[in-house]
Parts: sequence; C-alpha cells; structure tokens
Amino acid sequence: MITVVVYSDIGCPWASLGLFNLRRAAAAEGVRLAVDHRAFPLELFNARPTPKWILDPEIAAVAEREPALGWTDWQGPESGYPVTMLPAMEAVQAVKGRPGPREAGLAASDQLDAALRHAFYAESRCISVHSEILAIADDCPLVDTGHLDTALRRGTFRGVLFDQWEEAKSPEVTGSPHFFLPDGTGLHNPGIAFSWPKGTRRPLITDYSPAFWTSLVRTLTPPTGACERQRPSANRGSRRHPSVEHA
Repeated sequence: MITVVVYSDIGCPWASLGLFNLRRAAAAEGVRLAVDHRAFPLELFNARPTPKWILDPEIAAVAEREPALGWTDWQGPESGYPVTMLPAMEAVQAVKGRPGPREAGLAASDQLDAALRHAFYAESRCISVHSEILAIADDCPLVDTGHLDTALRRGTFRGVLFDQWEEAKSPEVTGSPHFFLPDGTGLHNPGIAFSWPKGTRRPLITDYSPAFWTSLVRTLTPPTGACERQRPSANRGSRRHPSVEHA
C-alpha cells in the first residue's frame, strides 16, 4: 500500500480539487493508494472563519475547469453556510484513529473526507453540524458511524486536530494543500497554477493539468522491498493558500 500524507482544510477548494485528481488518477491506474489526512485549519491560522466572499469565486473557478466535480454555487440559506470546518476535520481524524488496522482507518477516513467535501461543494450541506456529519458518514460503507458519534460527543480527537495545526506551522508545510510523497518529496498545490489579478472578482487559472496526477501516480509504486517514510521532508519553494494570513 502506497501512502501519501496531505495537509489540507476541507474548506479549501484547491485541496479538494487536488485530492479529487489524486483519487481519480489512482483509480484509473489501478494503484492501491492510502491518503493520510492531516489538518491545515485555515480558521485557526487566520483566527476567523474563511470568508464566503473568498471561497465563492475560488469554487466557481475550479468548478468551471473541472465539471466532473459537480460543484455548484451555495444553494442553501446564508444562515446555513458553515462557519467552521473543525468538526468535519475532527470527524476525519476520529475515523482514521478508530480501533483496528491502520490501513482500514486510512481507507475509511479518506472515504469520509471525500464525502464531506462533496456534501459541501456539490450539495450545499452544512458540514459544521454534528447531525449532518453523521448523516454523511451513514452513506460511507467503510465508516463506523456509531464509533464516530461517540468520538465526536467526547471530543476524543479534538486534541489531535490542534496537534496537527502545530505541525502545520512548521516550515515543512507550506499551505493547503501540501502533499508529501513516500520518497520525501513535498508538493504544494500541484497540477494547477493561478493568480488573482488586482481588480478581478475571481482567480485566473493559468494552467490546469489532470495529466500531472496520472504521471505522479505512475511513479509512486516503490521498488520491491522499499520502505515508505511517514513524515517526509519539505518542499520549501511553494506558496501558501491565498486565504492564509500571517502577521
């Protein structure tokens, strides 16, 4: 099993696009891939909810370039828009840390992560709400919803989330998303390039290459007997997600 570590925020459109492409390429190439999700909580970095006025044009730009995502403008009431992504990210960690084989926890947490992102971007569901998270989990065959409910009620994995935030402050992690490959390579928001010209209402995507992910996945199968590194080294030449602000 090949494991890719990714630091991201569920509310980051660029991370959600990258994960979609990684999963799609792995499925198409028949590569058994595990994603080890780590939180890069934008709201903790910025000490505020990520503004809807920032996310809306990013989501629209991504949806236009990748229709297979099925994303849409927010269809729910303004009052139902998620103010925090911490409960959703905590749920992913709770599923990853469930009792049993690590591989099973990674698979279940990745399934829930994908479902939560789809629920937010494509179905306009408020994934800040406990009951909504559990309803989404119920549709994930690999997820034990009862265990997840108990973990969320007790806050068992809230500390893990904050520990990962501390990890994400290190120079090795550049922003959301940051992928770390088994050989130690770090890639921040790969396969796409964009700018946000002054005076424009949405980001301008200047390059988008789903084929990048196919090529990447084809290189991931390690030689026989090779070992994976669980905490790779840095790619320090990358940039931060534009929503991240530091004093």
